[in-house]
Parts: sequence; structure tokens; C-alpha cells
Amino acid sequence: MELKDEITARAERRRRTGRRLFAGAAVAGLAAAAAIVVPLLTGAEQPAYAVTRNTDGTIDVRLNEFRDADKLEQDLGKLGVNADITYLPPGKWCGEGRGKAVGGDGSPEDWDASASGRAARLDPDGLRIDPRYAGKGRTLVMMFSEARNASAGSKPKTEWQFGSFVVEGPVQPCVVVDNPLWKDTGGSGQPPAGD
Repeated sequence: MELKDEITARAERRRRTGRRLFAGAAVAGLAAAAAIVVPLLTGAEQPAYAVTRNTDGTIDVRLNEFRDADKLEQDLGKLGVNADITYLPPGKWCGEGRGKAVGGDGSPEDWDASASGRAARLDPDGLRIDPRYAGKGRTLVMMFSEARNASAGSKPKTEWQFGSFVVEGPVQPCVVVDNPLWKDTGGSGQPPAGD
């Protein structure tokens, strides 16, 4: 009997609390509605990227969406990397003449061993940046060209083409041009040709 009385008492307390909350929400009106809607939208939204500093000094960047490039540049700046990031639509790229690239003689082997080739590399989890190669007076220029999402019915997944190099001195703005290496996937969900 005591257990039954306790359950009845708890149910009555919940009803009274519920009535008070309902009355408070009615008085607050639209302000209460905004306070509820905003957290639901921002709480469910996935961050555009995540940045992690590793014990060896390298930085991992995982991109979830192509947005907030300015904020990502600021976050990388706090970690010692001056970056210029450009997100581009499918089939587009930045034209030449962005600045004096720090690189080798143009051969793939020499480029891979240069500061431009070693500053940013793709890995299975995203992008790994090594600040030692994008030091003072240099800017790590990164371009991401977005592909179309995978076909309808599959889990949405962004595919992209990546290019990077290190510039000594000032960086010129991106002049958007057609990417001659781009091959449209036609919505097949396959990665584009290129880097």
C-alpha cells in the first residue's frame, strides 16, 4: 500500500509541475518558442570541420561541409598556419598566378619533397597539415572543388578534389576558371578525376 501511495503522490507532483511549466510557457509566448527552436537547429547541425593538433605538431582537418572557410583560416592561424582556403563549385578551380609557389623543378618527385608538397596531404581521415612547411612569411593555399552528392537514396556524402601549395609572400585572390582535369560524375557518386 505504501508503494501505491508513493506512486500516486509522484504522479500528482508531475501533473502540478507540468501545469506550471505550461502556464509559464504561455506567458513567455514567442520568446519561449524561439528558445526551443534555436537549440534544436544548432544542436543537430554538424560542424563544418574539426581541427586537431597531434603530438608531433601536425594538424588534422576533417571537413564535413564546404562552409566557414574564414573561420577555418582563423583556427589554423591560431595553430601557426597562415592559410588561404577557397571552396569551389563542381568543375571549377582557381586560375594560375596566385603567388610565388615554393616548390621544386616541376617533377612529381621534386614537388613531393618540397615545402608545397609536404605542407598539406590527404589521408584516410581528411587532411594533414605540417606547419613546418608553411612557416613565417608563407601561406598555405588550399582549394577544394566540390563534387555532386551521391545519388538519391544513398547516404549523402560529399566528394571533392583538393589542391594545395605554399606561397612565399602575398597571395592573389582566386580567379575562378573551368577545371580542365574535372570529369563530371553525372550524379553517379564516384569521385572526380584529379588529385
